[in-house]
Amino acid sequence: MPTINAPPEALTLDRLATPIGTALLVADEQAVLRAFNWTDYEPAMMAWIGRHYPKAKLVEGRAPPAMRGPFEAYFQGDPRALEAVRWRASGTAFQLEVWEALCSIPAGETLSYAGLAERIGRPTAVRAVGLANGANPVAVVVPCHRVIGTNGSLTGYGGGLPRKRWLLDHEGASFKDRLAA
Repeated sequence: MPTINAPPEALTLDRLATPIGTALLVADEQAVLRAFNWTDYEPAMMAWIGRHYPKAKLVEGRAPPAMRGPFEAYFQGDPRALEAVRWRASGTAFQLEVWEALCSIPAGETLSYAGLAERIGRPTAVRAVGLANGANPVAVVVPCHRVIGTNGSLTGYGGGLPRKRWLLDHEGASFKDRLAA
C-alpha cells in the first residue's frame, strides 16, 4: 500500500490507550498512517517525523475513524483489523520492499529474519533485512513484531520484548519465549 508521492502538509497525532501502553498514531490529510509508536518512544518518533516530514504541521487531535477504528478493534481482540489501515512510509526502496514483505505475514504467523530475506529474493541480506525491520515507522500495521529468530525465539523489537510477546500472544502466534520461565 505504500506509495512515493508528495509529503504531507499536515499531520494529526492521536493518543490511543491500549493494554500495552499508549499508542501514538500519526495520520496525514487523507487518513493515511504515516507513523506509529508508543509514548515511551515519543521523542524518537518526533525526531523521525521532523527529519522525514520537515514542512508538515503536526497537531494533536483524533485520528479519523477509518484509522482509529481498526486500531481499537485490534486491541479489543480482532488480530486482522489492522489490515484495513492505509499506510505510507518514508524510506529507501529496500526498506519499502522489506516493509511490504512484512505485510505478507498473516496475523497468527511468524517468520524468521532469514525467511524474510528469502521472501524478498535476497537470502544473504539477513542483516540488512533486520535493520530495515527495525527502522519500520508504522509498526504493528506493518507487522515487524512477527519476525522472530530462526530458532523460533523472540528477538529484538523497537517497542520492547514485553510488547512483542503481548502482540504475538494476542494474535495467537507460536514462538519460544526465553523471557518467561
